[in-house]
Amino acid sequence: MASIIKRKKNYSVVYNYVDENGETKQKWETWHTHKEALKRKAEIENQQHTGTFLPPSNQTITEFLYDFVSLYGEKKWGVSMYDSQTALIANYINPIIGDMEVQAVTPRAVDGYIQTLQKTKSVSTKTRKAVTTYVSDKTIEKIIKLLRCAFKQAVRWEIIARNPFDNVILPKTEYAKRDIWTADMIRLALDKCTDSKLYVAMNLSFACSLRMGEILGLTWENVHISDEDIAADNAYVYIDKELTRASKRAIETLGEKDIYYIFTPLMPNTSTRIVLKKPKTDSSIRKVWLPKTLAYILREWKKSQDELKGFLGDEYQDFDLVVALPNGRPCEDRIILKEFAKLREDAGLPKVIFHSLRHSSTTYKLKLNHGDLKATQGDTGHAEIDMITSIYAHILDEDRKVNAQKFETAFYAKPDLRNVRPPEEPAKSEPATLDLESLVEQLQKSPELASALAALIAAQAPAK
Repeated sequence: MASIIKRKKNYSVVYNYVDENGETKQKWETWHTHKEALKRKAEIENQQHTGTFLPPSNQTITEFLYDFVSLYGEKKWGVSMYDSQTALIANYINPIIGDMEVQAVTPRAVDGYIQTLQKTKSVSTKTRKAVTTYVSDKTIEKIIKLLRCAFKQAVRWEIIARNPFDNVILPKTEYAKRDIWTADMIRLALDKCTDSKLYVAMNLSFACSLRMGEILGLTWENVHISDEDIAADNAYVYIDKELTRASKRAIETLGEKDIYYIFTPLMPNTSTRIVLKKPKTDSSIRKVWLPKTLAYILREWKKSQDELKGFLGDEYQDFDLVVALPNGRPCEDRIILKEFAKLREDAGLPKVIFHSLRHSSTTYKLKLNHGDLKATQGDTGHAEIDMITSIYAHILDEDRKVNAQKFETAFYAKPDLRNVRPPEEPAKSEPATLDLESLVEQLQKSPELASALAALIAAQAPAK
């Protein structure tokens, strides 16, 4: 049985339990109010009675997350996910609540942790500068999602009875309206573009809705632009890999799971590697049809690439990449981003990021197909259709406005509905009377009618 002991400013719930070694031990738990202590006392006694009681554990969150990453993360995550998740743990979880015992985490403690995160400054790394001063709501959502997954395993491992990260009230993430270029702006940018790599990358991003990693990881074996394909409007690219940079530690820890190729670094002492890997989600693996013009652009680009390959000979490192450096090596996103920023300034166009071309593409396609979400999702590779409806809701709203206008024309632009009455029963008609004078007058005016009438009478006369 458990008991409650009142202390100066709080209450302690005291109970005995048998640990994993079979030894009887005593545990003191401190609560702020008598009501909380009573609730915990009843909970302990019920669990001990039903055999669901879990012995107390002094394991900290830092210790637990180390086990979680080793036993769960290394089996489930790819290299990119491994790097991002371990970065969240190192930057925003362990420094704040790492010393807290796993069993001491309650929904109330979670709410306090979220408030602390909102006041925590964002961490910059060697390769990535923080975008916001404080941890963004979007990052907080990722942190809580990670901890919810981790503590789900803690329940499964019988460390805790309930997951305190279930039903968490998160800060509302507002999807800001994307700043994008219009089709005319993109056309102007392409006219001004003098860098061939950037020109091809921009066309692939806008026409095919590709992500940067998908563009840089596209290989010629997945580009189908034969004469027959183009003539039949069947030219397409097949997206099944992406180019990214992963930590050497992630690669060594996970092995080469979902990695197709690791590029040899120019400087062997670097802690990261450029890799070609499988996309994060299965929905990202897709076939995207090409407009004919883009198919011809790619053919010209392939021709110039082959000429350069022949000129450089053995100096050219052929990895079959569509967008590559002049020597054939992979082109990293920072190179494209730098060239894009220069083009944007030279052309005097609004300040947007390269990724906004993908948003321009989605917006443009939704307008062309009148809000066909499934067709658009097939090109963009979004895992959830909700991503499109939430981010591009303003485009769909425009179409809904058009729907209202069409409804007005088709339905309400009839006689005033307020004056519509149920149809009245037709009045009994009087037997028709023959106006001989009018008939004679019509026959005199129309000899053809008289001839037709005479023929009709002759046909109906009884034969003699």
